[in-house]
Amino acid sequence: MAYTHRPDLAPTQPMLDDYKKRGVSWATYEERFLELMGRRGIENGVPRELLDNAVLLCSEDRPHHCHRRLVAEYLVQRWDSVTIEHLI
Repeated sequence: MAYTHRPDLAPTQPMLDDYKKRGVSWATYEERFLELMGRRGIENGVPRELLDNAVLLCSEDRPHHCHRRLVAEYLVQRWDSVTIEHLI
């Protein structure tokens, strides 16, 4: 599988630092990241075919506190015929 770097699908470094280093709660991080994806309009900027049968990567080992889950769920709500399968 080819790798495509998509910074528009990632949180900003300050946002990530707030969560990882400064104790911002997951709920706050999630809210900020969902808002960021909305401002970026990723549902319009990411070609659907790019994510067809794709794998989203993240440094977290589980999906419950992971930006890849938030990206996938965000797109499921905005695109038709999208399914998520967590590989754990």
